[in-house]
Formats: sequence, C-alpha cells, structure tokens
Amino acid sequence: MKYILPVSLAKHSYPIRFGGSVAAAVRELRMKLMGGGCTEALLTDAKVAAACARQLSVVFKKVPRLVLPAGESTKSLESLGRVLDFLAAERLGRDGVLWVVGGGVIGDLGGFAAAAYLRGIRFVQVPTTLLAMVDSSVGGKTGINLAAGKNLAGAFHHPEAVIIAGDFLRTLPAREFAAGMAEVIKYGLLGDAALFRRLERSALQPEHPALAAVIRRCCAMKAAIVRADERETAKDGGRTLLNLGHTFGHAIERVAGFGTYLHGEAVAVGLVAAARLSVRLGRLAPTEVARIERVLAAHHLPVRLRRRLPLRKLVDAMRSDKKVRGGRVRFVVLDRLGSAATSADVPPAAVAAVWRELGAV
Repeated sequence: MKYILPVSLAKHSYPIRFGGSVAAAVRELRMKLMGGGCTEALLTDAKVAAACARQLSVVFKKVPRLVLPAGESTKSLESLGRVLDFLAAERLGRDGVLWVVGGGVIGDLGGFAAAAYLRGIRFVQVPTTLLAMVDSSVGGKTGINLAAGKNLAGAFHHPEAVIIAGDFLRTLPAREFAAGMAEVIKYGLLGDAALFRRLERSALQPEHPALAAVIRRCCAMKAAIVRADERETAKDGGRTLLNLGHTFGHAIERVAGFGTYLHGEAVAVGLVAAARLSVRLGRLAPTEVARIERVLAAHHLPVRLRRRLPLRKLVDAMRSDKKVRGGRVRFVVLDRLGSAATSADVPPAAVAAVWRELGAV
C-alpha cells in the first residue's frame, strides 16, 4: 500500500513515498519533473548496479548512468569530481534531474554533487539500504569525508522526493541491514521509548511485518526534527539530537580507517558510549546501559571496539567533529530511554574514561 509523508519546510517541501512499486513511483515522478525535455542522469554504486540490475534497467532504461565503487571511501573529493564531470559531460541543464540510487554513501555524495553542479540542480533520493531509508535520505544533509574527519564538506540541499521501497531490503547483506538497525535504535533512544521497548521484545529482520511501519515512524520523527531546526542552528537540542552516538561513532570510523566499520556499526558503539557518558554525568541510571547493549547485540551490532584504538587519536578526532562550537564538543546525552539532550559541559576525563571502558588504550 502506498503511503506519502510530506516534509514541509520554510522554502521547500517534498514527499517521502513508501510502498508500492519502485518503477511506478519513478514513472509517476518523472511525469511531474521531466516536462519540457529536460535532461536526467543516474548515480549508483557497483553493488547496487549488480544486485538490482534488472530493476535499474526496467526503471531507468537508457538514462545515462555513472557507477562508482561501493564503500565509504567513495565519499571523497575525487568521487565528487567524477560525478561533476559526468553531469557536465551529459550536459545536464539547471532544470535537469539526478536520480541517486544507493545507500548513505551514494546519497550523501549525489546530493552534494547536485548542490554544487550549476549551483544547484534537482535530485531524487532512492535509498536502497535500511540506514539510508530511515536516516540519510531525509533532511537535506549532503556531504563527503575529508582526511580530517567525517562529513566535513557538504551542503544543505533537499531532494525533490524520496522513494522508499522495501523490495531493496531483500537484496541487502545481513551486515548492512544490521548497520541500518543502529539508526532505528537511535530513534527509539532519542525520542520514542515505545519504539525502543518494541525492539527489546524482538529483533527486527528484513521480512518482519512490522518493519515498514518502523521505517515510516523513523522518517516521521526525522522530518519533524528537521522542520523545527532545518539547518541545525538551535542552541540546544534540535537537529543535533539526531547525532546521538555519532560524535563517538565518527571518531571510530576515522581512527580505525573509513570502511573498517560500517557507519551503523560505529554508531552502535557510539550509542553505548553516549549512554555510559550519560551515567557518568548523573543523567541516566546505570541499569539502562545494559538494556541498550542487549538490544544492539540482539540486532548483531557491536557494543565495544573490535580492536584497541589509541585514546589520543580518538579524542583528537572528536575535536574535529562538525558539532564543535567555541572549541567545545557538543555531546548528545540521555536523560532516560526515549529522551535525549545536548551538553557541552562534559569533563574530558569522563570522555576518556568511557573510551577506556570500550577498549581504547
């Protein structure tokens, strides 16, 4: 059954479409976007191109496509240049449309390229991973990684639409599905205790009948947060809450080497770190940490560092986080399961202690 969730912003609104056929959704949207003979192009990665070859052929037919390597290393300046050169070679005009089909890496990269090319062209997100469906495809944050850190170059550039089809999840490797569940668990922790309790009762799998409703719930939560704080300018709370677990997680990705951990895997460890930090700050009961760890482990996610990483490098990486203000890292912490807040008043010794508990040296 088709369901549409509107994302209504001050200057731009767009629909998130759930369910139904991908081909039908794209066909319907093309009729709205492609009037007057404007140009279009497709961006995807090698894994999606192989796993969804028939779907892409049926849906996009002869649309020019660029296929990039899969993986976090593709979110780079080099890849951004390749996409921009591709768009120029295909002579997309300012009324052109870039179809971005893939996970969070391709979605972030394609959105940034769309924001930069001709100072901004239209693009459509067609997420193929659970993580992209519930998080990165919604909200207009685009970007790439730099050597200095995760997502340090980017732009706010909202899509014309997001098309979410559960069919893609059937081709998703188990590890990728688990990584997406880290973001689902994050939503329960930061603002929906009932969702968290539901995940405690039984782990979600790709074929679970409740999964579609859970995806819609996560998207609705993110859409509401983005509407209230579109460009993450709120002094406290706001869109920054969506980064629960990410300050720690981004540091893990950078120090371990991009691609060593899937993004959701690093976020899972980051969620445990945020919970342990919250206990040290006197905001969260110690017993709640065990509940969080059990839910993550039930969804096949790590709750500790897989191998020891240098504490000094992890702390340095956190200082490069894009949420640093006035030289101070803003952490997202928990007051209880289902309620998060931001805090810049965090003793460095508490952060170091948490890292050591997770296996840093």
